[in-house]
Amino acid sequence: MPQTGMHSGPAGATAAVDPGDAEAVRRAAGRVRDTVEGVFAALLDVRDRTAALVAGRSPAPAGLSRSDLAELRPVLFGYLGGLIAGIGFIAAPGLLADAPWYLEWWQEDASGSPVQLLRDLDPASSAFYDYTHWGWYTGPMEGSERTICGPYVDYLCTDEYSLTLSVPVTVEGVFAGVAAADVLVRRFEGAVVPALRGVPAPAFVVNAAGRVVASTTAKWLGGSVYRGEPGFARHPVGDLPLSLVVAGTPGG
Repeated sequence: MPQTGMHSGPAGATAAVDPGDAEAVRRAAGRVRDTVEGVFAALLDVRDRTAALVAGRSPAPAGLSRSDLAELRPVLFGYLGGLIAGIGFIAAPGLLADAPWYLEWWQEDASGSPVQLLRDLDPASSAFYDYTHWGWYTGPMEGSERTICGPYVDYLCTDEYSLTLSVPVTVEGVFAGVAAADVLVRRFEGAVVPALRGVPAPAFVVNAAGRVVASTTAKWLGGSVYRGEPGFARHPVGDLPLSLVVAGTPGG
């Protein structure tokens, strides 16, 4: 199909996007898909292990406790590093017998070693951390199978520009909490921007809300919001809540 869009060259000139560059768009979308799917694969593993743990402990007289969730730690530690800077299970309020609110959440310290995130989870405290208000929690709780939040500056965990990916944990159809992971944007960009640069036109990745996640153009920087513009088209990234937006290419 002929390409009708234009892109700027180094001196501000414009040139038509070659039809053969559709393959570069597919490769770029594939790189983004594979990168994100790798994180979701880790979360699905955490989800399944957590669900089995909850199902196995909940019928006991004492119910599920924080010490039971400690069994997840070797799995969580194994996923830390690379793209994933933090990962864990966030319990639905009331799930645990000894902690009405709880996060089994681990992240890397400066040396790359696992360290547990500790927050004030006492509802009576002025510093109470009510995690049920965050999009990465409400998305899975409301039925989204895969949620991607951000990029945003994560002042609670990494103090860096981050994405949070999450999936619901359910046991016999009952919502038990969320398996989630933090991905540093700089690491995500390192994984996908080389493929985006293979597209000879401005290209960037947006989430379902239109927020830019990674980009090759200064016009659409990470964190800005894209709401559509003539000459740009969206291309699906698998069945993820992400799109690849490219100048001068017919989209799906």
